[in-house]
Amino acid sequence: MKISKAWKAVVAAVVAGAGTLSTALVDDTITAAEGWAAGLAVLAALGFTWAVPNKQETSLPRDL
Repeated sequence: MKISKAWKAVVAAVVAGAGTLSTALVDDTITAAEGWAAGLAVLAALGFTWAVPNKQETSLPRDL
């Protein structure tokens, strides 16, 4: 399966933002601090996922 580095980062950002906002919505309101936390979670997920390279496939000889 080949997935681009950009899509990995987008999915990670969506999951981080959704997780943070779902926790913030427990009391049915989102405060400014919770909004900032969700935004920072999205940016951190984008940055860290973008920075980590995909694992390179190695071609090892197979024993038959």
